[in-house]
Amino acid sequence: MTLRTSLLAVAGMLALATPALAQTQGVGKNEIVLGTIQDLSGPVVSLSKPALEGMQLRIEEANEQGGVHGRKLVLKVEDSGYDPKRAVLAAQKLVDQDRIFAMVGHIGTPTNVATFPTLFKKNVISFMPLSAGRQMYEPLNRLTYSFIAPYYDQMRIAAPRMAKDKGAKKVCTIYQDDDFGLEVLKGTEDGLKAAGMSLVERTSYKRGATDFSSQVAKMKAAGCDLVVMGTTPRETIGTMAEARKSGFNATFLSSAAAYINAVPKLGGAAVEGLYMAMTISVPYTDSPEQPMRFWANKYKTRFDKEPDTFSAIGYVIMDAFIRAAEKAGANLSTDTFVRAMEKSTFPPDIFGGPEMTFSPTKHLGSEAARLSQVKNGRWAVVSDYTK
Repeated sequence: MTLRTSLLAVAGMLALATPALAQTQGVGKNEIVLGTIQDLSGPVVSLSKPALEGMQLRIEEANEQGGVHGRKLVLKVEDSGYDPKRAVLAAQKLVDQDRIFAMVGHIGTPTNVATFPTLFKKNVISFMPLSAGRQMYEPLNRLTYSFIAPYYDQMRIAAPRMAKDKGAKKVCTIYQDDDFGLEVLKGTEDGLKAAGMSLVERTSYKRGATDFSSQVAKMKAAGCDLVVMGTTPRETIGTMAEARKSGFNATFLSSAAAYINAVPKLGGAAVEGLYMAMTISVPYTDSPEQPMRFWANKYKTRFDKEPDTFSAIGYVIMDAFIRAAEKAGANLSTDTFVRAMEKSTFPPDIFGGPEMTFSPTKHLGSEAARLSQVKNGRWAVVSDYTK
């Protein structure tokens, strides 16, 4: 073989290899492969299942309309049980075996934080996790995008506002002993400090706990009249049920992590009056807003059950991904998607969520939050958005 022939052969091999090398993971000729990690067997399953259904509903709609630039969306799902160690294993499978393009709507602050190294090593995008932790978008990273006012800001704004409105003199907190709970704690402390106040009691619990008697006893003994809660749904109900049983009748304020319809449904009288920092409204099938009512009944027809807030959140997250992928163009890649996201504005959604804007230096869609309260067994919006 002559030198010229050898060079031509090598050039031919490189030409054949170039498309394969250039192809973005998870983007094929006919499909885009996405991944999500949910809690399908642990303490926040009541959040994950409706969120997953919301995502699936939006994917079905998109695929029925031909997909994104002719590519159908495929969603691969793994269960973490809300355990960071299991989440890492799940992420490794999705990234290395399923070869996903993006991780969409992964639930949990500690679980997301644990999996970021696995994603970033393979240039996989973390798109709008089901977490309001600041770690979802800080420090600035081209691969991370978040959509909801962080737990920190929710409580930094809501805690002193609630203390003023209720005339509270003694504020305390109960929080989950992990990244999520610590964000609620820090936001509460900083918000109260700015208002010239401080916490009189702090108490925590381990993830998955079911007995809150000692924590409630500490807060009752401290004479707390406002309790800020860094709790998920089951723990919110458990704490308030124990409080009511013991005659501890403070005002309770929680972060959006517990904002689902199951809380008033299962908590009953124990959670009546609970306040919640939130954005998206509960999509009731008898909602007075026609677009929300139509969507809720469509969801009920598809899944044979009522939707919840996280059903709507899952739908909104997947809708945002689809919009960004469409904007990225037919030659979808990590780079084209990032460029599209960093010039994107998403209008307010049908569920009352705020406008979201992104830029090269802003990867959090919105800092706005508002309040809902349990009234007569249903969530009712009781404030406008604040930042």
